[in-house]
Amino acid sequence: MSGDHAHSHPHSHDAQGDLAHGHDDGRWKHDGVRVISGSQLDPNTAQTPGMDRRAAINFARVGAQKLWAGTVTIHPDAKTGAHHHGHLESVIYVLKGKARMRWGEALEFVAEAGPGDFIYVPPYVPHQEINASPDEVLECVLVRSDGEAVAVNLDIEPVEKPETVLWIDPTHPAPPVR
Repeated sequence: MSGDHAHSHPHSHDAQGDLAHGHDDGRWKHDGVRVISGSQLDPNTAQTPGMDRRAAINFARVGAQKLWAGTVTIHPDAKTGAHHHGHLESVIYVLKGKARMRWGEALEFVAEAGPGDFIYVPPYVPHQEINASPDEVLECVLVRSDGEAVAVNLDIEPVEKPETVLWIDPTHPAPPVR
C-alpha cells in the first residue's frame, strides 16, 4: 500500500478529507447513492404518442443535475410520432425486441437495433421509434444528457420508403459488395 498511512478503504486527500472518509455525521445517508425500484418508475414525464416513457432518474426524483434516465416501452407493431429532444443527447439501450429508428427531415433514413445494441440520437434530430416486431414488446433503457424531460412532437410527412443506413463500425462491419 502506498502513502504515509494505511486504511482499509479507498479515499482521497483533499479539502473535504473528512467527507471522503465518511466522517460527516450522516450527510451521505440521504444525499448519497439512490436505488430506484423498477416498480416505482414515474410515468409523469414528457410523452410521445406510441410509446410509454417512465422516469427513474431525474432532478425531481433524485436531484440529478446533468442526466435523465428511465425506460421506454413500445407495443408490438407500433410506432411513435415524429419528435426530437431539443438540445439533449439521448442514448437508447435495447433490452428486448427489435427497434427500427427512422430519422431526418422527412424520416428518410432507417436503421435497426436488437437486444444489447445502443442507439445514439444527437440533439434536435427528428426521429421516430418503431417496434419492428409484430408480436413482441420493445423494451429499452433511455438516458439523456440533462435532468429535464424534453420531447418536442413534430408534424412530419414521412417519405414512403426510407433509405437504409447501415451501422458500420468495428462491431458492425460493412457487408460484402455483390
